[in-house]
Amino acid sequence: MSKITVLGSGGWGMALGLCAYNCGHEVTLWSPFKDEVDALNEKRTNERLLKDIYLPKGIKITDDMACVEGSMITVIATPSTAIRSVANKLSAYNNFGIVVNVSKGIEKDSFKRLSVVIGEELPNSDTVILSGPSHAEEVARKIPTSLVAASNKSEAAEKVQEALSNEFLRIYTSSDMIGVEMGGALKNVIAICAGICDGLNLGDNSKAALITRGLAEMTRLGVKMGGEEKTLSGLAGLGDLVVTCTSKHSRNNRFGFKVGSGVPIKEALEEVGTVEGYYACLNAYELSRKYDVSMPIVETCYGVLYENVPVDTVVKNLMLRPKCKENN
Repeated sequence: MSKITVLGSGGWGMALGLCAYNCGHEVTLWSPFKDEVDALNEKRTNERLLKDIYLPKGIKITDDMACVEGSMITVIATPSTAIRSVANKLSAYNNFGIVVNVSKGIEKDSFKRLSVVIGEELPNSDTVILSGPSHAEEVARKIPTSLVAASNKSEAAEKVQEALSNEFLRIYTSSDMIGVEMGGALKNVIAICAGICDGLNLGDNSKAALITRGLAEMTRLGVKMGGEEKTLSGLAGLGDLVVTCTSKHSRNNRFGFKVGSGVPIKEALEEVGTVEGYYACLNAYELSRKYDVSMPIVETCYGVLYENVPVDTVVKNLMLRPKCKENN
């Protein structure tokens, strides 16, 4: 048995904490919000995030980050916008083990991958990215799920694989951190577009085309940034893209559906909560310009979310783009 600490008590943090506990580890769940900690300690559940899922008494819940001391693995399970601040706070401690990031996104303004952000705040840590098609609701209910643990240090990825794998969670390892991270961030943008398709009452043909061409855009940018094409066609790319585009568990999909149905963007954000794809869209748009990569779906999504382009015009605009070969 090893000590595993999860920083972040949202749905994904709770699900991974349960997974680690079921693997026989000593688990602590941390939140910076005392009222949240008090509520979880009292009720052992969060009905809004994970309905009918309860945390065993054996899982400790605290707002004291000193809980990371002595951990073999410290998981960061916060929104991408909080990664730098949480990593900075973590730097005050010395013995927190391997840092595993499960947040999917790109840092606003700097456009840096989250492993780069963590490396800047924790330059001496071993960092692993854990990603793939994984709704917290299903992981918490022990529905079979497969993920990828990516790191430039194979030993660190293998330790995470060994510590968290069981009969309902299978973890593969990879050295392609760029591909895994970009797949996790970019699929959220395409998932918003898939939700918009549903909101516009488009059919299966439209969504299949969107997913396929969205994957092509993800792959072009990911490879241009140094990732591997095979990674984008694997669990952390195609796998995560499919599950996020087709499931109502996805906040990105639900947000897109509201936008496609005519709900104002600000109102849709307030109703859904944290929508990683909203921020990733801006970052992906800027990265496509920086790396000179054609990403018409991302550009269209950017237009709707940030430039007030009417949502009912975007399908026609995409369909009437200049004709080209499929591999372009």
